[in-house]
Amino acid sequence: MGDVSERFWAKLPAGSRDALVDGLSQSELQSVLLDVTRERAAKVTPARLLQRWQQDRFVRPSTIDPRELVKTQQRLWDLLPEKFDGVQLSPITPLGTCSAIATINQHQVVSTIRGTEVASDPTNELALEAAVRRRAGQDRVHLATCQRVVRAQPFDGPGMSAHFELFVLVSSARDTGSCRTEAELLIDHLRFWHAVLGEKAELTFTAFTESALRDRIEDTVRPALGVAFTEDAGRTKSAGYYAGTALGIDRGGEGLGDGGFTTWTADLLGDAKERCLTSCISTERLTLIGA
Repeated sequence: MGDVSERFWAKLPAGSRDALVDGLSQSELQSVLLDVTRERAAKVTPARLLQRWQQDRFVRPSTIDPRELVKTQQRLWDLLPEKFDGVQLSPITPLGTCSAIATINQHQVVSTIRGTEVASDPTNELALEAAVRRRAGQDRVHLATCQRVVRAQPFDGPGMSAHFELFVLVSSARDTGSCRTEAELLIDHLRFWHAVLGEKAELTFTAFTESALRDRIEDTVRPALGVAFTEDAGRTKSAGYYAGTALGIDRGGEGLGDGGFTTWTADLLGDAKERCLTSCISTERLTLIGA
């Protein structure tokens, strides 16, 4: 993208980049871009609109049967423990929601001209809401949502789409020492995913950095779960995304979901004692395997 965008910038008068990036306030830039968009939209013909509908991967409908998807959603909500508050998120979120607190390139997100971006990862959005509630004095925050997201990076493979739906859990609480808080959050999340996936659930963890959490997994998490929770020592995916320990959530090798601890609420609140666990699953893949 770098070389291509540089060629585009070269077509504009000198100083245009600085003016657009730093020279205008957000409201001024928004007004300029709205004018440009309005004038471009006025030139769209019905024929061109139909062509875009057929060819643009961002707007093509999902192939999933929505009636079956709703059944999956309802089952997930029915199994969710009462301690988790359901949150209906907006389809847009503040610009930088992913790149400011996670290791996500802004090019992988669909940005808007109004200082926002199309939702691409509800775990980031729930972390923002969790930080708000923690700042307001809530002792321990457990949130859940089901959201359709859009991601800009190309996906390869049958059934892969630029937009898809995720069911997400995010929990945040203050550290109580010796990774006891982390263990308690893990139990809450893993119990739910095991209830969703049943006895064939494949729940794994990967310790990207060593900590006392490994001991808590042995003496607290596994005894509380009473089901298999194995180590995936060979995993490298998301090593720079999760802080310390990541989760694998699967059944039959379908790649249903994952999760892990992040520093997001700690960064948002400026408090290194904050702990945040996220986990999610693809509702469409879950529907397709009939779980």
